[in-house]
Order: sequence, then structure tokens, then C-alpha cells
Amino acid sequence: MAAAAPARAATLADRAIVAAGEAGGALILGLFLLAEDWRLITAVLVLCGAGFALLELRPAIEERIVAAFRRAPATALVLGAAIVLAYPFGMQGNSYALHLLVIALLYAVLALALNFQLGSANIPNFATGASYGIGAYASALLALEFGVSFWLTLPVAAAVATVFGFLLGFPSMRTRDTYLALVTIAFGIVVHQLLNNFDWTGGPNGLVGIPAPSILGHSFARPIVILGQRVPAQANFYYLALALVALAILAARRLHNSRVGLAWNALRGDELAARCQGIDVVWYKMLAFAVDAFLAAFAGSVYAAYVSYISPDNFTFLVSVTIMTMVIVGGMDNSFGVIVGAFLLTLLPEKLRIFSDYRLLFVGVVVILFLVLRPQGLFPQRPRSYGAS
Repeated sequence: MAAAAPARAATLADRAIVAAGEAGGALILGLFLLAEDWRLITAVLVLCGAGFALLELRPAIEERIVAAFRRAPATALVLGAAIVLAYPFGMQGNSYALHLLVIALLYAVLALALNFQLGSANIPNFATGASYGIGAYASALLALEFGVSFWLTLPVAAAVATVFGFLLGFPSMRTRDTYLALVTIAFGIVVHQLLNNFDWTGGPNGLVGIPAPSILGHSFARPIVILGQRVPAQANFYYLALALVALAILAARRLHNSRVGLAWNALRGDELAARCQGIDVVWYKMLAFAVDAFLAAFAGSVYAAYVSYISPDNFTFLVSVTIMTMVIVGGMDNSFGVIVGAFLLTLLPEKLRIFSDYRLLFVGVVVILFLVLRPQGLFPQRPRSYGAS
């Protein structure tokens, strides 16, 4: 009995840490989303900066938190699911806050998609924005020209973008490092120019009137009403984007722990050594391009249905650079860090609009300060662990 008490206490402590971490994170995010006064926004950023500085100065604290989440996965999953499902109801009917959440979730999917290449395999790819656009246009054209249901356009658009991902992979296999990055940049520019010049894509005017999806007779253009409480229509796309993030996290987890993830990490470590160990370098690189394009197309399809209007300007080279920055700032090959980086770089420019012309300056300063505090990213890549923890 006496020996069982410390183990029980440790379990309760782990659950308390998990609950405090998830509730605290949800509270900080909510404060940041709803804040309109520059002093509150600055206070939240300072609080986050102090937290990351503490983790950097006291690594034992971070290790304790990570161990708690590892030892209490059921608590983390159940509590986390409850928080994210109830989150729209805590936004006080603020449609703008829900809009920012939807965009942040879609960028989280794009960042997770790129993370397979940049984080897992160290393959620089500046064409994720192009895959995003291909998925959006494929889905929108199917809906507008042929009346195809949104739920059917999702897999078709993903398949189309995956084919383009393989096409990008072929010339990329003949280059490395800087030259490979240049090939992906050229691909993104070509896709943008084609979307801008073809008549059937709407040219520079884009596509208008993309229909919102519906499920069981409920249109995503209508608000959600549950138990007399009404939340704006953006909540429909919040849950859809949330499901897409969950799919991307599941894919990341399964791939990371599979032979594919190990092969990608081997490529990141030393491509020549990986080739000498019998790893098919070309195949695994091509696969990384395909997975990136597949997930990016899903995000593009949801985005097109959400905003109901797309144009080539939504999928420029700058979008790809932003996604790559999210991966680097959040922490390469760390799914949670990548999601945090996506939320940070999506919400930060919007909340700092109160500084008017100096907005981008302050965004750059905040990002640089965070990187100074955590040079390897906000949540750096963690060593692989095998067996029970």
C-alpha cells in the first residue's frame, strides 16, 4: 500500500500538469483572440515570452511537462478534445475571432504538410502555396462548372495536387540544397502565372460564388444553434478545419513512427549514408512531395469553400515563405511546435494591426525575439523514444 501511494500521487500530478497546461494555453489563446487594447495584446505576448524564456533557462521544467503528457495521454486527449470542441462557444459570438481560428487551423495543416519535407527530410520546398492553390482551384472548378458536391471535390482535388506534387518531384530529384529550392520556387511562380492567365480559372479576377458545403441538410453558411446558444456560421468551418488538423496530426504521428518516417530522418541526417544503407532516396523524396501536396490540397479546398471567392493573389510565393517560416519558428519535425508556429504567425499580424503602418515591423521584432529566446524553435524537435516511457 505504501509503495502504491507515490505512484498514485505521480499520476495525479501528471494529470494536474496536463490539465493546467491545456487550460492555460486555451485561456491565453482566447485572451489574445478577443483582445482589442494594445496593452492587453502586449501583456499576453510578454507573458508568452517569459514562459518560453523560463523553459529555456530551466530545461527540467519542460522535461517534466513533456513527461506528464507522455504518461497521461488519455487525460490530454479527452480534455484537449473537450476544449477545442467547446471553444467556439467561448468566443462570445465574435465572428472575427472565429475567422482567425479557421485561417490559423488551415495554415496549421499547410505547416504540418511542409513539415514532412522540411522538418522530417530536410527538403526545402517553396511550392506548398502552389499545391494549396491547385487544391482550391480544382475543388472550386468542380463545384462551379459541374455541380460536384464539396465532399466529393475534396479527394479529387487532393489527387490532382498529388499528381502535380509528383511532377514537381521529378525535376527536383536532379538537384540538391539551394538548387532544389530554386526549382520549387520556379514551380510556384509558374502555377501562379498559369492561374493568372487561363480564362477557365477566371484569370486575375478569380472564381466567385463557390458554394458552401452542407451536411445532413445543414448548410455551412448558416449559424449553429445548440441548446438555444447561437454561434456564427464560421464555427461550421472551424470544426471542418479542426477535423482536417486532426487528420494531419494522425498522419504525422503514423508516418513519424513508421519506416517512412525513419527513412526521412535518415535523409535529413546524411543522404549519402542513407543511400549506402539501402534506402531508396528518390522514392522517399518523391513521397515527401506527394504527401505535402495531398494535405495542402485539402486545406485549399476548405479555404475555397469557406471564403467563396479565390484568386491567384491568394496563392503567391509569399504564402509559401510564410508557411516555411511557421515550420522554422514553431520547431521542425515537431507537430505541436509547427501548429503553435502556424497560430502565432497567423494571429500576430492581425492583432498588431492596431499599430497601423508599424505592424509588420512589430511582427518581425516579436518573431526575432522568440527565436532569440528559443533558437531551435518554440518547441524543438525531440529525440525519438522507443519502448515504454
